[in-house]
Amino acid sequence: MRLASFLKFLLQAGALGILMALILLLLFPQLKTQPFEHWWRNQQVGVSSFSYAAGRAGPAVVNIYTRSFQRGSESPELSATGLGSGVIMSDLGYVLTNYHVIADADQVIVALQDGRILAGDVTGFDVPTDLAVLKITAGQLPVIPQDQDLSPQVGDIVLAIGNPYNVGQTITQGIISATGRTGLSSMGPDSNGRQDLLQTDAAINAGNSGGALVNVYGEMVGINTASFQSLAHQESYGINFAIPYALAHRIMQELIVNGRVIRGYLGISGADIPPMMAQLLKLGERTGIYVERVNEQGPAAKAGIAQEDVLMSIDGKAIRNMRHAMDMIAETRPGTDIQVTLLRKGKILTLTVMIEEDSRFQRLR
Repeated sequence: MRLASFLKFLLQAGALGILMALILLLLFPQLKTQPFEHWWRNQQVGVSSFSYAAGRAGPAVVNIYTRSFQRGSESPELSATGLGSGVIMSDLGYVLTNYHVIADADQVIVALQDGRILAGDVTGFDVPTDLAVLKITAGQLPVIPQDQDLSPQVGDIVLAIGNPYNVGQTITQGIISATGRTGLSSMGPDSNGRQDLLQTDAAINAGNSGGALVNVYGEMVGINTASFQSLAHQESYGINFAIPYALAHRIMQELIVNGRVIRGYLGISGADIPPMMAQLLKLGERTGIYVERVNEQGPAAKAGIAQEDVLMSIDGKAIRNMRHAMDMIAETRPGTDIQVTLLRKGKILTLTVMIEEDSRFQRLR
């Protein structure tokens, strides 16, 4: 009888322990990705060390070296021309980096933190987002931790990992200073370079390009890409940019599947409409973009869209601003007919436009 009572007590205690563990996992999902002791210390005194994040993410950040033939030489030889970083994204050997790191390279060399030196083959690249995918062949590759549902917020602590000035892997710490920055991604009329960049004060120097921006759990937040340079060439500190993980991952998948990014193209340049101009145009509660220029050979011109038109909706979806409109166009499959509603001299018109492929940036290296 005593033995039965004792066993019953053990079963009850075990069941209670499992129930408490499930409750803790539901309330604190981060326990799934970090040791309990690390989590508990953070809850008590805040983050006192980033060694956990560095240990998880650091091995997956590689050094990238490029070599090129000297053009015009009678006996061309390969010479070192570039330096950057990259991130191992899958155990299949796909490495994500910046396009500008490998843009003019005839040979790409990838150096892992465990000492392995591998050849990097270019799978594809995308000029507007400054991203490129390399393929390396090796086993037991360290892959950077990734969270598909990650949503970076202003104020999040981040670490930038890379190889600045070829001094070796270096980790700098800062916060996300802003999200949705687009200044560096503007590439002219009807541009598709709309990265919605993350701004951070974590140091990003020459050689850091293509490296990882990670959170305190070592999960990838973005791809380090550039530091701010003013038009007056004044030095700036603490203003650096990274391509968000969600965009970088999506572009990577397209490059792996297609070797390039297929984007829709409308063939206009436009501008957001300020409140005063909206009153003059008698838009009322409606929103839209003002067409400043139309490419004469583009799909917009073929469909009858003209300069000074106000585009208000695409396939019944109201246009909020220029970036929203270009995003909708870029994500439309070339060859698709869309219905564009516009305002022209006080009259509302609906035109059918066949979206074409934007091939302006698909140039060969």
